[in-house]
Amino acid sequence: IVLFSVKLGWLPNDGNETIGAHLTGLAFIADRLAHLVLPALALASFFVAVYARLVRTSMLEVQRQDFMRTAHAKGLSPFLIQLRHALRNALIPVTTVAGMHLGNLLGGAVVVETLFGWPGMGRLALEAVLARAFSVLLGVLLLSSLLVIVANVLIDLLHAWLDPRIGEA
Repeated sequence: IVLFSVKLGWLPNDGNETIGAHLTGLAFIADRLAHLVLPALALASFFVAVYARLVRTSMLEVQRQDFMRTAHAKGLSPFLIQLRHALRNALIPVTTVAGMHLGNLLGGAVVVETLFGWPGMGRLALEAVLARAFSVLLGVLLLSSLLVIVANVLIDLLHAWLDPRIGEA
């Protein structure tokens, strides 16, 4: 916030839209995206490093396997080998870790929404705790739990698509 909003003045520092601007069309979308950049960077910056390292490690492990040498011997293009064979197999551990990090991401949303003045479930949960509105808090927790369950089901389906042997079991 200090660097990009205060010192450089490139991005807005709080809220999810410019108050009183009454924008429409592409100007409205550009305004919303400008307000989204800093919260998204704050929420994703930790995870980017984790996933980059995990993808690198998985790709190096997949590169050493026999089916990669077979794909090279068949004369496939290096780009297709990396995309269809290596990356597809390397994404399985990455998607598993992404499913486990979803709860952390929702927890971090509380801090980010409060810091950047965004209305959201995390901020609603914090306000419900402070106001002792336990029914609202239970609703937020129920919805968050359902989101995590749905995301884990989608990740399981993605695993079955990435590796057809998983769907056979």
